[in-house]
Amino acid sequence: MSTATTRAPEGRYGRSSDERADRTLRIVGAVLGGVLLVVIGWFGYHYVGQNKISAEVIGFEIGDNAVQVHLEVRKDAGATGYCTLRSQAEDGGEVGRADFRFGGDETRIDKVVTLRTKARGTSAELLGCHAE
Repeated sequence: MSTATTRAPEGRYGRSSDERADRTLRIVGAVLGGVLLVVIGWFGYHYVGQNKISAEVIGFEIGDNAVQVHLEVRKDAGATGYCTLRSQAEDGGEVGRADFRFGGDETRIDKVVTLRTKARGTSAELLGCHAE
């Protein structure tokens, strides 16, 4: 036994409301996707393109009241700025924090800096670098 449908014959009475809604959703999705790509591109440009100083901790040696940190800084020629380092104790508490300033025409600075601590530190962490 077959059941009768109440659908109109296809193509006879124009578009259905579902087709119009699908088209509208596709347009809205494309516009929102384009806006998202523009926002991601803008943030990426300002993060990568405008960052004049970057650095990394190569290694560190722990002492009783200081941590010797081997820091490598890459920057634009003539750019000045600073990098912030910190050290934490075994329980996770911060025992030292300092800013180290850099300048000059060099584009790569490889330096060992001393981070004084109020107790024995177990780590050296680069929190970030900023251009002035």
